[in-house]
Amino acid sequence: MFSKKNKMSRNNDVQPTAVNLICDGTSIKGDVQASRDIRIDGYLNGKMQVNGKVVVGNTGKIEGDISCKTIDVSGRVEGNIIASEMVNLKSTALILGNIATDKISVEPGAKFTGSCKMGEAAPAKDEKKK
Repeated sequence: MFSKKNKMSRNNDVQPTAVNLICDGTSIKGDVQASRDIRIDGYLNGKMQVNGKVVVGNTGKIEGDISCKTIDVSGRVEGNIIASEMVNLKSTALILGNIATDKISVEPGAKFTGSCKMGEAAPAKDEKKK
């Protein structure tokens, strides 16, 4: 019995490749900070700071500013996006806000209302000025 319990606890350990998930039907109000990747299929009202990748699924909606390395948007974002590496707007994306990034990819059909600054305008949060 003890060996089974120990075996189960090892299987429940968080893996280094784990992704945070906010499912469809889940609503969160408040700021979110994550050191790993995160996927939003539900609703978030608040700022988001992620040290990895953000995915906003088709049913995902974020009302607030986002700071991350990369972001893939299929849903709706009402706020500014700062991505130090890459922004991918899928055909179903709706962005109401400004974007600052190094690179951007926009599929036909994506809707974007705001300004976009590329290159040095989007330094990583922990990068020090030289």
